[in-house]
Parts: sequence; structure tokens; C-alpha cells
Amino acid sequence: MHPAHHKSQTEDLEIQRVPFGKDYVMPLGQHIGVPSKPAVVAGEAVRRGQLIAEPGGFVSTALHSPVTGTVREIGDLRGVDGRFAPAIAIEADAFATQRVEPDPAMDWQSLSLEEFIDAVQMAGIVGMGGAAFPSHVKLSVPDGTRIRHLLINGAECEPYLTNDHRLMLERPAALLEGAEIVRRKLGAEETIIGVESNKPDAIEILCDHISPGQPVRVVPLKVKYPQGAEKMMIKSVFGKEVPAGQLPRDVGVNVNNVGTIVAIADYFLRGMPLIERIVTVAGPGVTYPANLIVPLGTPVRDVVRFCGGLKGGTREIIMGGPMMGRPIASLDVPVLKGCSGVLVFTEEQTSRRKEYPCIRCGRCLEACPYFLNPSRFARLARARMFDEMKAHHVFDCVECGCCTFACPSDIPIVQLIRTAKDDLTHRKESHG
Repeated sequence: MHPAHHKSQTEDLEIQRVPFGKDYVMPLGQHIGVPSKPAVVAGEAVRRGQLIAEPGGFVSTALHSPVTGTVREIGDLRGVDGRFAPAIAIEADAFATQRVEPDPAMDWQSLSLEEFIDAVQMAGIVGMGGAAFPSHVKLSVPDGTRIRHLLINGAECEPYLTNDHRLMLERPAALLEGAEIVRRKLGAEETIIGVESNKPDAIEILCDHISPGQPVRVVPLKVKYPQGAEKMMIKSVFGKEVPAGQLPRDVGVNVNNVGTIVAIADYFLRGMPLIERIVTVAGPGVTYPANLIVPLGTPVRDVVRFCGGLKGGTREIIMGGPMMGRPIASLDVPVLKGCSGVLVFTEEQTSRRKEYPCIRCGRCLEACPYFLNPSRFARLARARMFDEMKAHHVFDCVECGCCTFACPSDIPIVQLIRTAKDDLTHRKESHG
């Protein structure tokens, strides 16, 4: 698909930092997998970067305090989707400098792969492109599997988002440092950084920072959506297809977002756990668009206020990109590890067009990058035949939104698929 880019609002804006506020909320489940377990109690004083929650299992990560302050509450608090879930609320110390006292840099070269993976888990690092999949799990390679290529995703194919673009422009050295750490730990032969060709300045600056003989190359990619999906990128760079039910590691590739790689460099070389991230604030409804460093747990309200507030006619705020992001339930919900963007839309962009019956045109099938049958999923979801959808590989759907974008009848296909997957997932969790 080729949606309009809408990146001109922020692609030339340097990254700046949001001032620290008063209240922060750290949900224990802001990653795919098992929620973290609190390691602090209500009333306890915490410093910025301190461990506040330990991993709840292997597919789980640690959490660290985004500010110096006091734990105000540990309990069920409202999350991004409107549901209540376990979280740690922290009140920032108004008189603290909020400077991080980082741990000494690690001797990462002496760590075994297992020790390295444990360290990534305790750093709280997840996929920063939006999926928030725990990075240590992705770096865990089964015995007998050989990773030949480290593929770094700098495509940023979602409209409006420019945080990865700015990160590549402003911190290319950190990106290459993190890439070398991960490449050597995985034993990969080379690092490839895939960047869409609509970011020529990022491609140029990365190439300028690569030393002669360094096993790193930058590959310009065709501008299309969803170029940033890892299986799509593998096909674009290597000409290989990852079979259904398999992972990139099964074809010898490990894929990570540029933000994830920089976070790894910041932890192992500068002692900084994941306590903040870059967020693009854009859209027709925001007064001053920006690329911002935002402490995790910051209310969206504070981020929007820093950007001059909302324009009249604002109707919806999406966390993430317009294709794969989701509307937030309230301005008071916190910025999470997987929050790549806060996009503000007005009535004109969000008004529902009239929906017509499916005409069996097949455009959603042509648009689906994973060769699924979205129209069938939509019909089954409408009939609430969610279990039948599993037999048709609904969990292979990455919810990229191409089907909805291509549908001439304006059927909300991806939203119907999400409803089904959420139901199936919650039923599985409730039954253990």
C-alpha cells in the first residue's frame, strides 16, 4: 500500500525533552507476555532508573522508575484501552534534579550469551517499533540455530511517525555501537540497516559513520507500507520468505528496531535502563508538532500540553501510527514503552464513512502482505465465530490495516480482526 506520508510536520524537527511533571503511572503489563512483579511498596522512595518491578517470567521484562519520587499507589489503574490493570503510580519529587546516576558501563564482551540476554531482560528493553515484544526473547537463539544477519529496521513506514528518522540522524554512533554489540553476541556475519529511500539524509549520515571494513551496510528500501514488518523487510533485503508459522531466526536473520538497538547501547555502554523513549507528536489537531524524549509513565495530557494543547475540533488521539495504532481512552493514560507516536486527529480525519456490503472484489486479499483472507475474517468476526478464525490462521495477521485501507466498501476489517483476537487472547488467559 502507499498511504500519504504526512511526515513533513516533524521530519525536520530536532528531538527535545519534555519537562518532568508530577504524576507517573507504570503499568506492569506494558509488553507482550507476563506482567512484571512489583519490587517496591507504596510509600517507598525511589530514584530515577531504580528497579521497581522484576520480570514475571521468561517472556516478561523489568521496570524501572522514570523519576525520582515516591511510590504513591500499587493497584489496578486505568490503562490505554480503558481497562483497569495492575500498575505502579509514582509521584515525582518536585525538588529532585531528576538526573540519572547510571551504573558503570558493563564489560559486555566478557558476558556469555545467556548473561547478555539476562542483562537485556533486566534492562527492561522491548521492541521500540510499537510491538513491545521483550527483546531478550528475540535474542534467545535455540541450539542448532545460526544467525547470519542482524537486520535493523529503520523503515518507519507508518505515516506521521518520524522518531526513528530523527534517532538515526541525531544518534548514528549510538546505533552503530548497539548494532556491533548485538551482532557480536549473536555471532552474526554482518549488520544490515534497512531504511526507506524517503529518508536520504538518514541513509547518508549512517553511511558516513560506517568505518571501512566494518561489517555493516545500509540498504535503501522501496517506499511502501508495511515495509517495516519484519517478514516484509526480510523479503525486500534478502529475497527470502519466512514460511507461515516460522520466525526470522529460522532463515538466519534477527530483526530489531533502531530504537531497540540504541536502547541496548545506552544500557551496556552508559548504564541507562529503559526509562524514556522518543515519541512523535503530530496530526492536524496538535498545535505544535514535535519529536520528544518522554519519560515512561508520563500522562498523554502532559505531552499534549507541552505541544501547545489541542486545536478545536479534535476528536481522537491515537497512540502509535495511524495504520496500526489504537485510540486512547483518556488523556490521563500513560506513555508506554511501545508508544512511538501520539497522533491527534480532528473530525475530518476520523468521521466514519458509510459502510457498504462486501462486493467480493478481492482487494483485501491482494493487499494482505501475509496472503491471508481478510474478508473471511470479517465475516466470521461479525458472526462471533472466533474459534473458527484460528483454523484460518488469524494469529498470523499482524493488524497492519492494509485490508481496511484497500476496502472500497469501507468495512472496518482490521478492527473486526482485533476484536476477535482480543477475545481469543483474553479467553486463553482467563483459562490459564
